[in-house]
Amino acid sequence: MKTGTLYVVGTPIGNLGDLSPRAAECLENADFIAAEDTRVTLKLLNYLNIKKPMVSYHEHNRYDKAHEIADRIAAGESCALVTDAGMPAISDPGRELVDECHARGLRVASVPGPSAVITALALSGLDVGRFTFEGFLSVNKPKRREHLAEIVSEKKTMVFYEAPHKLAATLRDLADTLGDRRCAVIKELTKIHETVDRTTLCAAAETYGAMEKIKGEFVIIVEALPEERRPDMTLPEVMEEVFRIMHDDGLSINDASKKAAKISGLKKSDIYKAASVQMQKENGVDV
Repeated sequence: MKTGTLYVVGTPIGNLGDLSPRAAECLENADFIAAEDTRVTLKLLNYLNIKKPMVSYHEHNRYDKAHEIADRIAAGESCALVTDAGMPAISDPGRELVDECHARGLRVASVPGPSAVITALALSGLDVGRFTFEGFLSVNKPKRREHLAEIVSEKKTMVFYEAPHKLAATLRDLADTLGDRRCAVIKELTKIHETVDRTTLCAAAETYGAMEKIKGEFVIIVEALPEERRPDMTLPEVMEEVFRIMHDDGLSINDASKKAAKISGLKKSDIYKAASVQMQKENGVDV
C-alpha cells in the first residue's frame, strides 16, 4: 500500500504576500491540513481561495494527534503541517509529529517559508556569523534563572522571542544578567508597523519599562559576549594575534583584522594595512 507524505510548510509571519507559490500549491493539493489554530489558517486559505479539511494540532494535543495524523499518512493521505506563522516545530507545534513520521519510516518533505529568526537576524545589523536561538525565556522563575545563567558567557549572537506583555521584564532580566550589550528589539516583522530598534539592553529595559502598553510580537537580538579588550597591545603583538586568528579560526585577513581590532582597541584599518604588508613581505612581494 502506498503511503502519504507529511509536508512541513512555512507560512507568512505577517504579510500574506510572503507565501511561496509552492506552499500555496502544497496546501491546494494536500488531502488535509494539520493547523495550530484552524481559525488563523482559515484566513490564509480564504486569501488563497482554497477549501481543504483541517485538523487541529496544537500545544495541548500534540502527542495524541501526532499518532492520529501519522496513521492517516501511513494509510496513504498527504498532510500539510502549518502553524500560525513561520516554520512549524520552531517554538511552535510540529516536532512530535515530524518525529513520529520519521520513526514510522513515513516520508517527510519540506516546503520552506518565512522564519522570524532568520529575518530578524538579517535586519539587526549585528554580527550574526554565528548565532544561537534561545526562544522564549521561561515564566517559571527557577527555570528562567537557570536559562539566564547558562547564557552569561555565550560567545554567539543570541535570538529571543517575546510577547508584548512580558517584553519589559525580559529586557530587564537580560540587562541585569548580561550587562549593557548592544541589541536590536524588532517588532511586527513584515507587518505595517515593522520596526527595528537598535539600542542597548539597559536603554531598552528603561525605554520599554516606561511604556504603559506595548503591542506587537517581538524578536530580541543580543550581541555575543564581547571579547576582552587589551588596549596595551603593541602593533607587533596585534599582528601575531591576526595570524593566529587566521590559522585557528580559518578567517580571512579582513575578518581576522576586524576581530583583532575588538580585542586590542586599535583601528581595524591600521591592523589590516599592517597585516597585508607583512603578508606581502613574507611572500617575497615588494611593497
